[in-house]
Amino acid sequence: MAILFTSKDDDPDAWRAALAAELPDEEFRVWPDETGDPADMEFALAWGPKRGVLARFPNLRAIFSLGAGVEHLFRDPDLPAGVPIVRLVDPGLTLRMTEYVVHWVLHFHRGFHAYAAMERRREWGRLPVPPPPERRRVGILGLGALGRDAAETLAALGFDVSGWSRSPKHLDGVRCFTGADAFHAFLSELDIAVCLLPLTEETRGILDRRALAALPRGACLINAGRGPQVVEKDLLNALDTGHLDAATLDVFEIEPLCDDHPFWTHPRVIVTPHIASQTSPSTAAPEIAANIQRVRAGEAPFPIAERLRGY
Repeated sequence: MAILFTSKDDDPDAWRAALAAELPDEEFRVWPDETGDPADMEFALAWGPKRGVLARFPNLRAIFSLGAGVEHLFRDPDLPAGVPIVRLVDPGLTLRMTEYVVHWVLHFHRGFHAYAAMERRREWGRLPVPPPPERRRVGILGLGALGRDAAETLAALGFDVSGWSRSPKHLDGVRCFTGADAFHAFLSELDIAVCLLPLTEETRGILDRRALAALPRGACLINAGRGPQVVEKDLLNALDTGHLDAATLDVFEIEPLCDDHPFWTHPRVIVTPHIASQTSPSTAAPEIAANIQRVRAGEAPFPIAERLRGY
C-alpha cells in the first residue's frame, strides 16, 4: 500500500523527505506520474486536487489536507464518500498565523500604515502617541486552533481581545461572542478586526456592507481567513469613504490577484500573497504520520472535517 501526494502548490520532494523521516517503510507516490495501480493508494495528501482525481482510488482510508482549510477538497463533487477528510492542525502552521496576526495588529496599533503614507508623501512628522494595548480593542473572527492561539497571544500582550465563533468557546482573558445574533454587536466594539474563519456557505460574504458598517469608524481589517468571506466592492467602498482606516488582505476572491485589481494600488490596502501561514513539511509531516499510525491501529484520525459544516 502507498501514500498518494497531489498538490498544485507544494514541493513533492520536500514532502517525500519529511514523511520518509517519520514513516520510512511507507511508499510515497506523486500524482499523476508515479501513481501506478490506483488500488495501492491507502492515504492521500492533497491540496487543490483536480476534480475527480481522488475518486480514482478505491482503497483510500483517509484524505489529509495539506493546509488549514478543507474547502478545496469539499468543492469536488466527486470526493469519495465515507473517506474521512482530515484537517491539518500543525504547531508550525499555528505559530506562523499568530506571527502574522500579531505583526499586523501591532502595525495598525502603532499607526505604521499612516507613517508609510507620510513616507510616500515625503512628510516628516509625528502622530499622537497610541493608546496602551489595554485600550486597543482587537476582535478575532473564528476561534478554532488558529484563532484561539492568536487571541490568547494578543491578550497576553495586553490587548483588549474579544472573539466570535459559531459555537460557544471559553478562553482566558478573551470575551467570547457566539452566533449570528451576536455578530454585529461583536463588530461594533472593535478597533481592529481579524478574520480567521473557515470558508463555508455561512461565512461566504460574511464581511459585507452591513458587517463593515457595524465596525466603528476608523477601524482596521486584517483578513487571513479566505477571500470570499469579504465582499470586495463593499470593502473598497468602506475604505474610500473613510469608514475603515486600512486593511491588510492575505486572501482574495480570485488568486493570484489580477494585475489590474484596485487592491494593488489602493492607498489604504496592504496586499500579501496568501502567505500568512504556509505549511512546512518539517512540522506538518509528524502530525500526518501520527494520524496514519492511528488509522493503522484501528483508531480514528483527528480532527476529521464535517462535510455538512464544510470544515
